[in-house]
Amino acid sequence: MKLLLLFVVLAVLSTAFGSYIESSVWPKPAVFSKGASVVPVATFEFKTLGLSESDSTVPITLSAAYSRYNSMIFNHKSKTGDDNIARVAKVNVAVDDYSEAYPQLETDESYTLDIPAESTGEIYITAKTVYGALRGIESLSQLVVFDMDVKGFVISESPIHIEDKPRYAHRGLLLDTSRHFEPISSLKSTIDALSYAKFNVLHWHVVDTQSFPFESSTYPRLWMGSYSKNERYTQEDIQELVEYGRMRGVKIMIEFDMPGHAASWCAGYPEICPSMNCKQPLNPASNLTFPLITSLLTECTGNKVGGGLFPYSLLHLGGDEVSYSCWETSASIKAWETENGLSGSEATYEYFVDKAAGITRNQARTPVQWVEVFEHFGSKLDKNTIVHVWKEKETLNSIVSAGYKALLSNQDSWYLDHLDITWDQMYLNEPTDGLQEGSDPNLIVGGETCMWGETVDPSDVGSTIWPRAAAVSERLWTPKEQIDTVDVATNRLETFRCLLNQRQIAAAPVTNKVGRFAPREPGSCYVQRR
Repeated sequence: MKLLLLFVVLAVLSTAFGSYIESSVWPKPAVFSKGASVVPVATFEFKTLGLSESDSTVPITLSAAYSRYNSMIFNHKSKTGDDNIARVAKVNVAVDDYSEAYPQLETDESYTLDIPAESTGEIYITAKTVYGALRGIESLSQLVVFDMDVKGFVISESPIHIEDKPRYAHRGLLLDTSRHFEPISSLKSTIDALSYAKFNVLHWHVVDTQSFPFESSTYPRLWMGSYSKNERYTQEDIQELVEYGRMRGVKIMIEFDMPGHAASWCAGYPEICPSMNCKQPLNPASNLTFPLITSLLTECTGNKVGGGLFPYSLLHLGGDEVSYSCWETSASIKAWETENGLSGSEATYEYFVDKAAGITRNQARTPVQWVEVFEHFGSKLDKNTIVHVWKEKETLNSIVSAGYKALLSNQDSWYLDHLDITWDQMYLNEPTDGLQEGSDPNLIVGGETCMWGETVDPSDVGSTIWPRAAAVSERLWTPKEQIDTVDVATNRLETFRCLLNQRQIAAAPVTNKVGRFAPREPGSCYVQRR
């Protein structure tokens, strides 16, 4: 019996190691061909083609990535004195446009990657932009493994050829830092993990009813709504974080949810709320409310394309779950409605969301608003609005049929705070399923998985997000016809989860039936009991 058990254990370990050295990239590339050769490598020597050898001419986005990835990939001490395992591999990076301008919705992230079968050959990454090159470097990094038998790094199954580009332009994770504060170090770790999974947007739900940790330079009392003075984001913090994301190809889309979910605004400026006993929605009758909103958004946008604290062209205005009770019990608001010819709270809600969206458009940004705005006002919305679907997925039909662009985050499949949603349920959520004939799928500009913060803080945010969010990243990146079956994807996701762990991302076991649970028993990272 003991001998039989030993053979079982060895078989499991062999299977685990086999899946470890197999060529695997997450998310799955559009085109991926491979051979049968094993190429040893000790480190990468990156060369940026078309530029001089001087480090000063290489875009910092790339030079920093070269250093970062070499350190991250080659994380074992190799055996020395063996030419077969001590080769410096040359990686040639060719980019059409070396501009380091802030990436936008239309930024090209396509790349090709070619790895030869011969140990003397050179690796080539080609891309249209530096951000596409980053995606190619990430794929290359996932193909390098440490072979314990020879104590050296190898790329197995060479030659390898990849042609790749994202299916959707906007591929994001919403992170809520209002319900529990996440320090900058935690946000940076999240951005790191997003880049590994080829997400390109951190949707920062920075404030809500519970707290306002964001520093405003023009209305400095706003962050009196923070939980404490130690739980705030200075503008210097924000600038650093935005650049940290850009260097990894991750944009930050800021959200100020309004007029609901805004009670924390009142701590510093009580006059913008109906009353201190009934704080939200924000008070449209106050002479301060819209000047404050205009000024706050101006800090974010700089009133120009690519300007301000958040250069991304999309800006989220929320607009969801608005209760009218505080408006309806305020005599001053009712009087203001009468003076402005508004027939009650529904008309006031429409006025408010339209006014906020107009301010945003005037500042060279495209407003994103939650689906309730479309549910209430439909085709009365300005066409330059992106509707963010979080409720029933079926709403996509009416949105795209009406000619509006949409983001998908349907809560029954892509909400990470719903701990009973397993990774495979997220993986099987195809955005175009259920669209009526004649609906334009190209109006779906992308999607997001959402990490609402009621039950997460730095102690568990990583294991709640990962690896389930990676299922969404592949669905948003990989062509629909190339998506794997769940059985095939499981082994690949287990490998990616272990890669995240190795890179200090606290990803939970893939096969969990409840999100973020720790492993149930001893075993390999790569092979877990179902």
